[in-house]
Amino acid sequence: MKEKKIPMRMCLGCREMKPKKALMRVVHGPDGSVSADPTGRKPGRGAYVCPSRECIAKALKQKQFERAFECALSEEARAALNEIMERSGE
Repeated sequence: MKEKKIPMRMCLGCREMKPKKALMRVVHGPDGSVSADPTGRKPGRGAYVCPSRECIAKALKQKQFERAFECALSEEARAALNEIMERSGE
């Protein structure tokens, strides 16, 4: 019997390949907003990051979200990412 392939994604913070379900999807919507996407179905460009403060902070500091979304982040988007970081469990 064939084993089911587990989709892997790279975390923007620690740059490690991890199972997609272990990571949090952050989406840059068509309207320019940035938000967490727990369902993985929101429209827009998605980027994956570990749901830990360290990884989100590192990705923000290294401007990984700007690279992934191919645009500069607005102050509102930065505030949204900081809010997501505050809500993250660890």
